[in-house]
Amino acid sequence: MRTIRLLVPAALAVVFALLFSGCSINQIAVNALANTLAGGEGDGASVFTADDDPELVGDALPFALKLYESILEQTPEHEALLLATGSGFVSYANAFVATPASMLPFEEWDRREAMQARAKRLYLRGREYLVRGLDVRYDGFREALFDADRQAVSAYLGTMTRKDVPFLYWIGASWVAAFALDPFDLDLAFTVTRAEPLMLRALDLDEEFSDGAIHDFLVQYYAGLPDSMGGDKAKAEYHHTRALEIADGRLAGPYVSYAEALVIPRQDAELFVDLMNRALAVDPDDHPPARLVNILTQRKARWYLQNIDDFFLPDWSEDEGEGF
Repeated sequence: MRTIRLLVPAALAVVFALLFSGCSINQIAVNALANTLAGGEGDGASVFTADDDPELVGDALPFALKLYESILEQTPEHEALLLATGSGFVSYANAFVATPASMLPFEEWDRREAMQARAKRLYLRGREYLVRGLDVRYDGFREALFDADRQAVSAYLGTMTRKDVPFLYWIGASWVAAFALDPFDLDLAFTVTRAEPLMLRALDLDEEFSDGAIHDFLVQYYAGLPDSMGGDKAKAEYHHTRALEIADGRLAGPYVSYAEALVIPRQDAELFVDLMNRALAVDPDDHPPARLVNILTQRKARWYLQNIDDFFLPDWSEDEGEGF
């Protein structure tokens, strides 16, 4: 999750009062509010990502996102706010919709499917704002991105700089996340591989973006796709190694994502438990910008350990035929 800021109530009241005092003042106020809401370029700690209370953040984000959307109606080409809004929707979908859905028991299958469908819509909603942001910066980017000729976007990627990395990362992440929830969506199935060149360009421009988030994404991307669509387990292993090196023990995420992408398919329960314990050994307070992400990831790690029998077949090599 990236920079998402809220105004204090008094300041918000002043800004909304200005909105009704005249056209020119209206636009000035809208731009000022958009700048405050958006914060920076999506690359710093925020009152959300540094929080230690996931429920508080999960309850607050929907209001914040709707506020962002209302301001974007007045200033639709505000690049920083488009980034904050898009990444906010993707982050909310992942942390507070898709992940909780994945932890529901089998008996709640209908609810799980409904939540996953909602998460998919939120991912694509976020992607729309992000693509729009790059289209503002690079006129024609949207058309090139979705052009039947998959090389059409290459010229745009070649001119991009480090300031574009947050957009590239979040577009790619939202695209793949939506497909992962509904691999039978033919539109997503035919286009999801377009996320790879975006991520690789982002990697070239800023390998250490968000503590190695691009490498961590590529672990899941290359491990999750079939070989016919570009999947590559060796590449996934390489990117995991780099993700760990860049995170330098500050993040729980690389351990859990590697376990999900490569260890469960290999049915290596012993390594899986070790990785979950490594994730739990990370101290969220040691790296405040990722405090919330680490807390949520550790929550998932504990759940995995409590439900490990659901992910690994019994070890029938034991003398008595019992599982581990």
